[in-house]
Amino acid sequence: MKLEKYQIEEHNSSLAPQHQKRFDFISQEVSGAEEIIEKLIKFQIAIPSWALGTGGTRFGRFSGGGEPRALEEKLEDIGLLHQLNQSSGAISLHIPWDIPENVGATKALAAQYGLRFDAVNSNTFQDQADQKLSYKFGSLHHVDKAVRQQAIDHNIEVIKHGVALGSDSLTVWLADGSSFPGQLNFRKAFNNTLDSLQEIYAALPDNWKVFVEYKPFEPNFYSTTIGDWGQSLLLANKLGSKAYTLVDLGHHLPNANIEQIVALLLNEGKLGGFHFNDSKYSDDDLTVGSVKPYQLFLIFNELVDGLDAKGLDHATGLGWMIDASHNVKDPLEDLLQSVDAIMLAYAQALSVDRKALEEARDANDVVKAQEILQNAFRTDVRALVAEARLRGGAALNPVQLFRDLKVREQLISERGLKTVATGL
Repeated sequence: MKLEKYQIEEHNSSLAPQHQKRFDFISQEVSGAEEIIEKLIKFQIAIPSWALGTGGTRFGRFSGGGEPRALEEKLEDIGLLHQLNQSSGAISLHIPWDIPENVGATKALAAQYGLRFDAVNSNTFQDQADQKLSYKFGSLHHVDKAVRQQAIDHNIEVIKHGVALGSDSLTVWLADGSSFPGQLNFRKAFNNTLDSLQEIYAALPDNWKVFVEYKPFEPNFYSTTIGDWGQSLLLANKLGSKAYTLVDLGHHLPNANIEQIVALLLNEGKLGGFHFNDSKYSDDDLTVGSVKPYQLFLIFNELVDGLDAKGLDHATGLGWMIDASHNVKDPLEDLLQSVDAIMLAYAQALSVDRKALEEARDANDVVKAQEILQNAFRTDVRALVAEARLRGGAALNPVQLFRDLKVREQLISERGLKTVATGL
């Protein structure tokens, strides 16, 4: 479905007096409010094609109804999200879950919704119905060259799909690893992975990037061949200037200092992008900012500082994408909440008094440095984010409008109650 302009305008009109009161206050409290709003308007977060259906666990999945049955309906849903918040203007496809049957028609439909194609994602972590060899014991690191070649060929095919769609980057995440001591020769596994990635890297167009994602465990629990940011960075450095590390917030062991990882990768010019989510334990796929909002703010604090230090544009300097999908929420409401949490953390980070913070650091004034950061985090900048949406033609309160218009009910009536999104 597609919203009519008057529906958003009526919604905004009903909330305008309350919003204006809050905005007038916060715009006086936060220095550089107008500059922050301008940056918020430009900032876009890609939505993955696999996040539009109800997620699940290895134990089960409970469809919410009205889920997109094909890529065209996924584009429709992201177009709806983008209408509601004007911050979701890109889609990231997972191949082979979402291969366009007609590339020209798919691109035209995306353009109709104001969407571009973000990174394309390969899949060698599960066997496909038509493949000859199994990835049960790994893909790019496999002991069998034939299995490795199958995985290499798949990644190159994904690049070709991305080129046709107008994407400019490939994300590689591997489930490769081992579950038992002695199962794997670590050095050979790493070298096989590097050799495989080098073949994929050689197939990249000149203007493309490859993002090497890491994860400490799951589905393998003894070792993962690309298990942390150091191993990813090592591979990216060996591959060349078009290779970068990708940070998924859920892909860390408990209590990992992700903000320090981000700072160092930016310093080395090797941070490629983000997969945003939240977690209590590790890869929980929870709504962004739902469990650790202060950590999210601290990460964005390092991102803003590092991007500025490198002279990179905040909106285009890195790849920004959500990677979350859970069992118990409406997936579209979950995505609206996640985008909002990202924008809030970004706005808070933009409001940090960086000159005062550096002065406190140089003076070893630990208390002052903490006060500066926590004051920014505790400042309610929701009205600034809402104002950015308002100026961009979006809804002041996207979740409220989604519910007021009974969007899920309409999707169920159009698609059915028992639909299951492709690729999950």
